[in-house]
Amino acid sequence: MLKQEQDKGRDGRNESMTRSRIDKFIMEQEGLRSLSRREIEAVQLTKLNRLLAEEKKRDGFYRNLPERLNSLAEMETLPFTTDEDLAGNAASLLLRSQAEIQRVLSDATSGTTGTAKRVFYTEGDCRNTVELFMAGLGELVFPGSVTMVCFPFSGPYGLGELISEAIERLGARPLKLGAGLSYGEFRAVMGREKPDTFVGMPVQLLSILRACGKASLKRALVSGDACPKAVIKASEELLGSRLFPHYGSREMALGGAICCPAHEGMHLRENHVIAEIVDESGRPLPAGEEGELVITTIGMEAMPLIRYRTGDYTRIFPTRCPCGSEVMRLDSVRRKGETSAIRELDEILFALPWVVDYRAEKKDGRLQLYVLTCGEGSLPELDRDAKWELSPVADGDHALYRGKRVIL
Repeated sequence: MLKQEQDKGRDGRNESMTRSRIDKFIMEQEGLRSLSRREIEAVQLTKLNRLLAEEKKRDGFYRNLPERLNSLAEMETLPFTTDEDLAGNAASLLLRSQAEIQRVLSDATSGTTGTAKRVFYTEGDCRNTVELFMAGLGELVFPGSVTMVCFPFSGPYGLGELISEAIERLGARPLKLGAGLSYGEFRAVMGREKPDTFVGMPVQLLSILRACGKASLKRALVSGDACPKAVIKASEELLGSRLFPHYGSREMALGGAICCPAHEGMHLRENHVIAEIVDESGRPLPAGEEGELVITTIGMEAMPLIRYRTGDYTRIFPTRCPCGSEVMRLDSVRRKGETSAIRELDEILFALPWVVDYRAEKKDGRLQLYVLTCGEGSLPELDRDAKWELSPVADGDHALYRGKRVIL
């Protein structure tokens, strides 16, 4: 206790803790020598007004917005941008020419009806994201280390490709595994390549740890899906180290907020994104209260969005981070489409040490659960109508979801 008190400065931060790398990221990109809230908000207002002026000049989707604002507080007078706006107005939302576009991401699937939402990136957007990934990965990836990248690889400027580039620029070696390997294939790669770091989805990490063992893994960065408390707790116990949760979305060019050594929230890339939290009716909420995350992407070149309602839910920490950074922090995020039922199942089932993965389906009014196991245990009381199907995990088995997890 005495040592902890000695480490704390007059402002209450822990002076022995390294400040978040996102501070350096923002200062280098914006040419700043220091980074306070006042400096961050000055950068944001300047970039917002530059964007508003450009939008007014080009007569695009945002042509009816004011040409400038006097303060960030005036943003709450602007209308929201929705998924429907993105789906129906791609051409008028695009700020750059098609020749400058390097990547297009669409939410179209085999079940998509109507117009799919598309988000565009320039080379500059992708370059900024790689540099953000370097700031986040730099907290746990070191020169000479070997990192297994378990996000999808989809071609130039895809998520797996951008993460791998960031790892290489940090002097480490990425294992470009993707999300489709079986547990047997993961076990073989881990035995052969001896990775020390994992980058992928939270449940995927826990499933690999339970099905394949820890092997040489020491650290992990998780993102891309909800991160249940039971999954965090179990993964950290198996790894023997804290997880580094990150948050991103396609509207932020795949990277949004990164975890620092304090492990208390995720620092937002505030030179590229202005964040607000609103209630169900769209009224702004103060820091500390949970609501829907609204973003204005002032640093995106191809398709900047103004007051876009993400459908994700979180809160903004009301105090400065223990690491000393004044960059805004987001708490854990409840993802769009994540239901209370899936959250409840996550917390119950992944608290059981013998559960590797599960899939939930609704059929004829009954909940059917298919569960991969690595041992035996008693079943919890869930629902009288729930039907279980237990299967010992085999080397040929794969994760039961390739992307975000839902009740089908």
